[in-house]
Amino acid sequence: MKITVIGCGRWGTLITWYLDRMGHSVKVYGPADTPHMKALLATRSNDLLTLPESVGLCTDLGEAVEAETIIISINSQGLRALLRDELAPLHLKDKTFVLCMKGLENTTGKRLSQVAREELDPSCSVAVWIGPGHVQEFYRGVPNCMVIDSEDEAVKRRLVDAFASDLIRFYYGQDLLGNEVGAASKNVIGIAAGILDGLGLSTLKGALMSRGTREISRLIGAMGGNPLSAYGLCHLGDYEATVFSHHSHNRAFGENLILGKPNQGLAEGYETAVAMMLLAEQYHVELPICEAVYKILYQQAEPKQVIGELFERSLKQELN
Repeated sequence: MKITVIGCGRWGTLITWYLDRMGHSVKVYGPADTPHMKALLATRSNDLLTLPESVGLCTDLGEAVEAETIIISINSQGLRALLRDELAPLHLKDKTFVLCMKGLENTTGKRLSQVAREELDPSCSVAVWIGPGHVQEFYRGVPNCMVIDSEDEAVKRRLVDAFASDLIRFYYGQDLLGNEVGAASKNVIGIAAGILDGLGLSTLKGALMSRGTREISRLIGAMGGNPLSAYGLCHLGDYEATVFSHHSHNRAFGENLILGKPNQGLAEGYETAVAMMLLAEQYHVELPICEAVYKILYQQAEPKQVIGELFERSLKQELN
Protein backbone atom coordinates (compact mmCIF):
# COMPACT_ATOMS: atom_id res chain seq x y z
CA MET A 1 0.00 0.00 0.00
CA LYS A 2 1.28 3.50 -0.87
CA ILE A 3 0.90 5.71 2.18
CA THR A 4 1.75 9.29 3.09
CA VAL A 5 1.77 10.47 6.70
CA ILE A 6 1.01 14.17 7.04
CA GLY A 7 2.61 15.29 10.27
CA CYS A 8 6.22 14.69 11.27
CA GLY A 9 5.94 15.06 15.03
CA ARG A 10 6.62 12.17 17.38
CA TRP A 11 3.43 10.23 16.66
CA GLY A 12 3.45 10.87 12.91
CA THR A 13 7.06 9.75 12.73
CA LEU A 14 6.30 6.62 14.76
CA ILE A 15 3.41 5.73 12.44
CA THR A 16 5.74 6.21 9.48
CA TRP A 17 8.36 3.95 11.05
CA TYR A 18 5.74 1.33 11.94
CA LEU A 19 4.11 1.17 8.50
CA ASP A 20 7.51 0.96 6.80
CA ARG A 21 8.30 -1.91 9.19
CA MET A 22 5.11 -3.57 7.91
CA GLY A 23 6.42 -3.43 4.32
CA HIS A 24 4.29 -0.56 3.00
CA SER A 25 5.66 2.18 0.74
CA VAL A 26 5.63 5.17 3.08
CA LYS A 27 6.44 8.88 2.92
CA VAL A 28 6.24 11.37 5.74
CA TYR A 29 5.32 14.96 4.88
CA GLY A 30 6.14 18.18 6.69
CA PRO A 31 6.90 21.77 5.67
CA ALA A 32 10.62 22.16 5.10
CA ASP A 33 10.95 25.09 7.49
CA THR A 34 9.49 23.39 10.58
CA PRO A 35 11.81 22.14 13.35
CA HIS A 36 10.59 18.53 13.15
CA MET A 37 11.10 18.30 9.39
CA LYS A 38 14.44 20.08 9.53
CA ALA A 39 15.67 17.44 11.96
CA LEU A 40 14.43 14.58 9.79
CA LEU A 41 15.96 16.04 6.66
CA ALA A 42 19.29 16.52 8.40
CA THR A 43 19.57 13.25 10.33
CA ARG A 44 16.44 11.16 9.60
CA SER A 45 15.99 11.20 13.38
CA ASN A 46 14.14 12.95 16.15
CA ASP A 47 14.71 12.64 19.88
CA LEU A 48 13.07 9.21 19.97
CA LEU A 49 13.63 7.27 16.75
CA THR A 50 15.44 7.04 13.43
CA LEU A 51 13.68 6.47 10.11
CA PRO A 52 15.27 3.96 7.73
CA GLU A 53 16.38 4.92 4.23
CA SER A 54 13.34 3.13 2.78
CA VAL A 55 11.09 5.92 4.11
CA GLY A 56 10.57 8.92 1.85
CA LEU A 57 10.90 12.43 3.31
CA CYS A 58 8.57 14.81 1.50
CA THR A 59 8.20 18.60 1.73
CA ASP A 60 5.91 19.04 -1.28
CA LEU A 61 2.24 18.60 -0.39
CA GLY A 62 1.19 17.97 -3.98
CA GLU A 63 3.63 15.08 -4.20
CA ALA A 64 2.65 13.81 -0.76
CA VAL A 65 -1.04 13.36 -1.60
CA GLU A 66 -0.35 11.16 -4.63
CA ALA A 67 -0.57 8.21 -2.23
CA GLU A 68 -3.80 6.20 -2.09
CA THR A 69 -3.92 6.33 1.71
CA ILE A 70 -3.23 9.57 3.57
CA ILE A 71 -2.70 9.44 7.31
CA ILE A 72 -3.02 12.70 9.24
CA SER A 73 -1.26 13.18 12.56
CA ILE A 74 -1.31 16.85 13.53
CA ASN A 75 -2.78 19.06 16.26
CA SER A 76 -6.51 18.33 16.26
CA GLN A 77 -7.40 22.03 16.20
CA GLY A 78 -5.47 22.43 12.94
CA LEU A 79 -7.36 19.74 11.03
CA ARG A 80 -10.02 21.91 9.42
CA ALA A 81 -7.46 24.48 8.25
CA LEU A 82 -5.29 21.74 6.74
CA LEU A 83 -8.22 20.23 4.87
CA ARG A 84 -9.81 23.50 3.76
CA ASP A 85 -6.81 25.72 3.07
CA GLU A 86 -4.13 23.26 1.95
CA LEU A 87 -5.78 20.09 0.67
CA ALA A 88 -9.04 21.38 -0.85
CA PRO A 89 -7.22 23.35 -3.60
CA LEU A 90 -5.66 20.04 -4.72
CA HIS A 91 -9.15 18.63 -5.54
CA LEU A 92 -8.47 15.19 -4.10
CA LYS A 93 -10.85 12.36 -4.94
CA ASP A 94 -11.09 8.66 -4.09
CA LYS A 95 -8.53 8.85 -1.29
CA THR A 96 -8.63 7.12 2.08
CA PHE A 97 -7.91 9.48 4.98
CA VAL A 98 -6.95 8.04 8.35
CA LEU A 99 -7.07 10.43 11.31
CA CYS A 100 -4.59 9.59 14.05
CA MET A 101 -5.46 12.33 16.55
CA LYS A 102 -7.54 12.29 19.72
CA GLY A 103 -9.54 15.48 20.00
CA LEU A 104 -12.70 17.44 19.28
CA GLU A 105 -13.00 20.75 17.47
CA ASN A 106 -13.08 23.21 20.34
CA THR A 107 -15.25 25.83 18.58
CA THR A 108 -18.03 23.39 17.64
CA GLY A 109 -17.60 20.20 19.68
CA LYS A 110 -17.54 18.23 16.42
CA ARG A 111 -15.70 14.97 16.09
CA LEU A 112 -12.69 14.97 13.78
CA SER A 113 -14.32 12.57 11.34
CA GLN A 114 -17.22 15.02 11.07
CA VAL A 115 -14.78 17.85 10.30
CA ALA A 116 -13.14 15.70 7.63
CA ARG A 117 -16.47 14.72 6.06
CA GLU A 118 -17.44 18.40 5.84
CA GLU A 119 -14.22 19.39 4.08
CA LEU A 120 -13.33 16.41 1.87
CA ASP A 121 -14.82 15.36 -1.44
CA PRO A 122 -17.63 12.79 -0.91
CA SER A 123 -15.65 10.22 -2.91
CA CYS A 124 -13.02 10.10 -0.16
CA SER A 125 -13.20 7.66 2.76
CA VAL A 126 -12.50 8.60 6.37
CA ALA A 127 -11.26 6.35 9.18
CA VAL A 128 -9.76 6.90 12.63
CA TRP A 129 -6.81 5.12 14.23
CA ILE A 130 -6.97 5.49 18.00
CA GLY A 131 -6.26 3.68 21.25
CA PRO A 132 -3.47 3.30 23.80
CA GLY A 133 0.25 3.40 23.16
CA HIS A 134 3.35 5.55 23.48
CA VAL A 135 6.00 6.20 20.85
CA GLN A 136 8.78 5.33 23.28
CA GLU A 137 7.37 1.89 24.02
CA PHE A 138 6.37 0.93 20.48
CA TYR A 139 9.83 1.85 19.21
CA ARG A 140 11.50 -0.46 21.74
CA GLY A 141 9.18 -3.31 20.80
CA VAL A 142 6.51 -3.17 23.54
CA PRO A 143 3.19 -4.28 21.97
CA ASN A 144 -0.25 -2.81 22.51
CA CYS A 145 -3.82 -2.96 21.18
CA MET A 146 -5.50 -0.23 19.13
CA VAL A 147 -8.68 0.38 17.13
CA ILE A 148 -9.47 1.45 13.58
CA ASP A 149 -13.01 2.61 12.94
CA SER A 150 -14.93 4.01 9.99
CA GLU A 151 -18.47 4.34 8.72
CA ASP A 152 -17.25 2.39 5.67
CA GLU A 153 -17.01 -1.24 6.73
CA ALA A 154 -14.85 -2.25 3.75
CA VAL A 155 -12.34 0.53 4.41
CA LYS A 156 -12.18 -0.38 8.10
CA ARG A 157 -11.45 -4.02 7.35
CA ARG A 158 -8.92 -3.21 4.63
CA LEU A 159 -6.95 -0.95 6.98
CA VAL A 160 -7.03 -3.30 9.96
CA ASP A 161 -5.95 -6.25 7.85
CA ALA A 162 -3.12 -4.23 6.27
CA PHE A 163 -1.82 -2.61 9.47
CA ALA A 164 -2.09 -5.37 12.11
CA SER A 165 1.16 -6.94 13.32
CA ASP A 166 2.88 -8.52 16.30
CA LEU A 167 3.52 -4.99 17.63
CA ILE A 168 0.00 -3.57 17.31
CA ARG A 169 -3.07 -5.78 17.55
CA PHE A 170 -5.87 -3.84 15.87
CA TYR A 171 -9.56 -4.30 16.54
CA TYR A 172 -12.38 -3.43 14.17
CA GLY A 173 -14.20 -0.48 15.73
CA GLN A 174 -17.97 -0.80 16.11
CA ASP A 175 -18.99 2.71 17.15
CA LEU A 176 -17.26 5.61 15.41
CA LEU A 177 -19.02 8.25 17.50
CA GLY A 178 -18.32 6.55 20.81
CA ASN A 179 -14.72 5.74 19.97
CA GLU A 180 -13.93 9.31 18.90
CA VAL A 181 -15.60 10.93 21.89
CA GLY A 182 -14.01 8.40 24.23
CA ALA A 183 -10.54 8.88 22.76
CA ALA A 184 -10.76 12.67 22.94
CA SER A 185 -12.22 12.87 26.44
CA LYS A 186 -9.66 10.51 27.99
CA ASN A 187 -7.13 13.32 27.53
CA VAL A 188 -9.24 15.54 29.81
CA ILE A 189 -9.26 12.71 32.36
CA GLY A 190 -5.48 12.56 31.91
CA ILE A 191 -5.17 16.22 32.92
CA ALA A 192 -7.36 15.49 35.94
CA ALA A 193 -4.99 12.65 36.89
CA GLY A 194 -2.02 14.99 36.69
CA ILE A 195 -3.82 17.52 38.88
CA LEU A 196 -4.31 14.78 41.49
CA ASP A 197 -0.61 13.86 41.25
CA GLY A 198 0.38 17.49 41.74
CA LEU A 199 -1.84 17.77 44.80
CA GLY A 200 -0.52 14.54 46.32
CA LEU A 201 -3.89 12.84 45.83
CA SER A 202 -2.83 10.04 43.49
CA THR A 203 -4.85 7.50 45.48
CA LEU A 204 -7.97 9.13 44.03
CA LYS A 205 -7.04 7.92 40.54
CA GLY A 206 -9.08 4.74 41.01
CA ALA A 207 -12.19 6.82 41.66
CA LEU A 208 -11.24 9.10 38.77
CA MET A 209 -11.07 6.16 36.38
CA SER A 210 -14.38 4.70 37.54
CA ARG A 211 -16.38 7.90 37.68
CA GLY A 212 -14.70 9.40 34.61
CA THR A 213 -15.63 6.41 32.48
CA ARG A 214 -19.19 6.56 33.82
CA GLU A 215 -19.71 10.20 32.87
CA ILE A 216 -18.26 9.72 29.39
CA SER A 217 -20.48 6.68 28.84
CA ARG A 218 -23.51 8.84 29.66
CA LEU A 219 -22.41 11.45 27.15
CA ILE A 220 -21.79 8.90 24.39
CA GLY A 221 -25.23 7.41 24.97
CA ALA A 222 -26.90 10.83 24.88
CA MET A 223 -25.16 11.57 21.58
CA GLY A 224 -26.51 8.38 20.01
CA GLY A 225 -23.48 6.15 20.42
CA ASN A 226 -23.01 2.94 22.38
CA PRO A 227 -22.37 3.77 26.07
CA LEU A 228 -20.21 0.65 26.34
CA SER A 229 -17.66 2.28 24.00
CA ALA A 230 -16.38 4.24 26.99
CA TYR A 231 -15.27 0.93 28.50
CA GLY A 232 -13.32 -0.07 25.38
CA LEU A 233 -9.78 0.54 24.19
CA CYS A 234 -10.35 4.12 23.11
CA HIS A 235 -11.28 5.40 26.57
CA LEU A 236 -10.91 3.15 29.63
CA GLY A 237 -8.43 1.01 27.72
CA ASP A 238 -6.22 4.05 27.22
CA TYR A 239 -6.19 5.12 30.88
CA GLU A 240 -2.98 3.30 31.81
CA ALA A 241 -1.14 5.22 29.10
CA THR A 242 -2.77 8.53 30.08
CA VAL A 243 -3.63 8.50 33.77
CA PHE A 244 -0.48 6.79 35.08
CA SER A 245 2.32 6.97 32.52
CA HIS A 246 5.19 9.40 32.84
CA HIS A 247 5.14 9.57 29.03
CA SER A 248 1.64 11.13 29.00
CA HIS A 249 1.67 14.80 28.00
CA ASN A 250 -1.82 15.33 29.39
CA ARG A 251 -1.01 13.86 32.81
CA ALA A 252 2.23 15.84 32.92
CA PHE A 253 0.35 19.01 31.91
CA GLY A 254 -2.01 18.69 34.87
CA GLU A 255 0.79 17.94 37.33
CA ASN A 256 2.99 20.77 36.09
CA LEU A 257 0.06 23.17 36.30
CA ILE A 258 -0.29 22.46 40.01
CA LEU A 259 3.46 22.53 40.66
CA GLY A 260 3.96 25.74 38.68
CA LYS A 261 6.35 24.10 36.23
CA PRO A 262 6.51 24.93 32.49
CA ASN A 263 4.88 22.47 30.13
CA GLN A 264 6.51 20.91 27.09
CA GLY A 265 4.67 19.02 24.40
CA LEU A 266 1.10 19.00 23.13
CA ALA A 267 -1.68 18.34 25.65
CA GLU A 268 -4.78 17.79 23.51
CA GLY A 269 -6.97 17.64 26.62
CA TYR A 270 -6.56 21.39 27.15
CA GLU A 271 -8.58 22.28 24.05
CA THR A 272 -10.84 19.24 24.40
CA ALA A 273 -12.05 20.47 27.79
CA VAL A 274 -13.73 23.39 25.99
CA ALA A 275 -15.40 21.06 23.50
CA MET A 276 -16.64 18.83 26.32
CA MET A 277 -18.47 21.76 27.90
CA LEU A 278 -20.13 22.46 24.54
CA LEU A 279 -21.30 18.85 24.32
CA ALA A 280 -22.49 18.83 27.92
CA GLU A 281 -24.72 21.81 27.19
CA GLN A 282 -25.89 20.56 23.81
CA TYR A 283 -26.86 17.08 25.08
CA HIS A 284 -27.89 18.05 28.63
CA VAL A 285 -25.44 15.68 30.29
CA GLU A 286 -23.63 16.32 33.56
CA LEU A 287 -19.85 15.94 33.20
CA PRO A 288 -18.60 16.84 36.70
CA ILE A 289 -14.99 15.74 36.22
CA CYS A 290 -14.60 17.38 32.82
CA GLU A 291 -16.25 20.51 34.21
CA ALA A 292 -13.84 20.51 37.16
CA VAL A 293 -10.87 20.40 34.78
CA TYR A 294 -12.41 23.18 32.68
CA LYS A 295 -12.86 25.39 35.75
CA ILE A 296 -9.25 24.91 36.80
CA LEU A 297 -7.86 25.51 33.30
CA TYR A 298 -10.07 28.35 32.11
CA GLN A 299 -11.67 29.96 35.15
CA GLN A 300 -8.61 29.85 37.42
CA ALA A 301 -10.59 27.95 40.04
CA GLU A 302 -8.60 26.78 43.05
CA PRO A 303 -7.92 23.06 42.47
CA LYS A 304 -8.46 21.86 46.06
CA GLN A 305 -11.72 23.76 46.24
CA VAL A 306 -12.90 22.23 42.95
CA ILE A 307 -12.12 18.72 44.19
CA GLY A 308 -13.91 19.50 47.43
CA GLU A 309 -16.98 20.54 45.44
CA LEU A 310 -16.96 17.16 43.69
CA PHE A 311 -17.14 15.47 47.09
CA GLU A 312 -19.98 17.74 48.16
CA ARG A 313 -22.22 16.81 45.22
CA SER A 314 -25.52 15.20 46.17
CA LEU A 315 -25.26 11.51 47.02
CA LYS A 316 -26.49 9.05 44.40
CA GLN A 317 -26.50 5.44 43.30
CA GLU A 318 -23.04 4.40 42.03
CA LEU A 319 -24.08 3.24 38.56
CA ASN A 320 -26.49 6.08 37.80
